[in-house]
Amino acid sequence: MGAKTKKKVYFVGVDLGATKILAGVYDSRLNFIGKAKLSTKANRGYREVVRRIARCISDAIDECEVSLKQVKAVGIGAPAAVDPDTGKVIFAPNLNWKNKPLRDDLQVLIKRPIQVDNDCNVCALGVYEQELTPKPKSMLGIFLGTGIGGGIILNGKLHHGFNQTAGEIGHMLINFDGPETTWGSRGTFEMYAGRQSIYRAIREAIAKGEKTVLTEMLGPELKDLRSGDLRKALKRDDALVRRIVHDAAVATGIVVGNMVNLLNPQVIALGGGVMEALSKEMMPVIQETAPRHALPGTIKGIRIFASKLADYAGIAGAAVLAKRLSQRQ
Repeated sequence: MGAKTKKKVYFVGVDLGATKILAGVYDSRLNFIGKAKLSTKANRGYREVVRRIARCISDAIDECEVSLKQVKAVGIGAPAAVDPDTGKVIFAPNLNWKNKPLRDDLQVLIKRPIQVDNDCNVCALGVYEQELTPKPKSMLGIFLGTGIGGGIILNGKLHHGFNQTAGEIGHMLINFDGPETTWGSRGTFEMYAGRQSIYRAIREAIAKGEKTVLTEMLGPELKDLRSGDLRKALKRDDALVRRIVHDAAVATGIVVGNMVNLLNPQVIALGGGVMEALSKEMMPVIQETAPRHALPGTIKGIRIFASKLADYAGIAGAAVLAKRLSQRQ
């Protein structure tokens, strides 16, 4: 009798967002196979979102003609403070969740091993595994999206910190007199370079009488404003948008310089929807600003770059979580 053919195994990575769920299927070598997407519908409540995650996973493996039995494990990145040991979501402000046992509840539905972590931790892991060769000993990921988050990798592993919340770089204070956050602090990094803060600054400038082509494109209320619209405005040399995007890039450069002083990582990767749309305009400013805020000589040799993974960073990193979980079992 011939040797038995080894059964193919797969890993599923899930990027859970406030508005969409993306599930990706990867093979044993973490090559991307296919994906599926669903709207989150967070307004329907926690239980319904858990069901929709399970449905998105099912849709993805069905699209790839893979059976659930072939899936060794599932990784999930959630927009939340997460306890990775228990898979519990401690607090997810954009989903309005507190102390939700996401891993255990989802496991009831899909009956596969599951690892849950913070979405930006997961994105950092995705960039580390998919874009960096050779692997650096240390990396910081900074992700500019609706808000801003970060992920820290030390010796190839995610650094979670004492209370499992390390990497919340968006809440770093950069201006004592800046705008107030929803949780009471002032002048945080997120209030200057997060997507919603950029939009707010544009709307405030319009209210003061400044002109922008965005009102021609989208109407006076800037309905359905997106990062791509900012890129279009910049192509038309819109002075208001250029100034506000420049200010966001300066804020990012200041934080990058501070992180060089604090962590001195070998690599700093910048990602997220804002960077995906505006990296051409922002990266030169970030590269120029960061050295002015790092101690002389400390930034030498550190690679600072914009990730090209876009949405795939989250699902790729979550698949890495899944594979690492299966190797521990």
